[in-house]
Amino acid sequence: MKLPANTIIAHEKVALYLLVPQVRGDKSRFLERAGYSLENADQLLRDVRTQLLPLEATPGKSNNFGRYYETRGSLTGPNGVTLTMSAN
Repeated sequence: MKLPANTIIAHEKVALYLLVPQVRGDKSRFLERAGYSLENADQLLRDVRTQLLPLEATPGKSNNFGRYYETRGSLTGPNGVTLTMSAN
């Protein structure tokens, strides 16, 4: 299924989770390879919206926060490096 263009992507998840080093499940170093950092968190948000959101999404688990969807595809960062990824 395709997710709607106005799907909510929380800026906090990008700025406070994806781009901040985590003890467990760190994604910041992976995203850094494509040129993403806290300084350009808005760019990551735009790129996810334009490059990953239009792809097919598979329904996943649900919890108190709602239903999760998984999208697999490529994300090309501001430095031109393309990452193959799965986005939830």
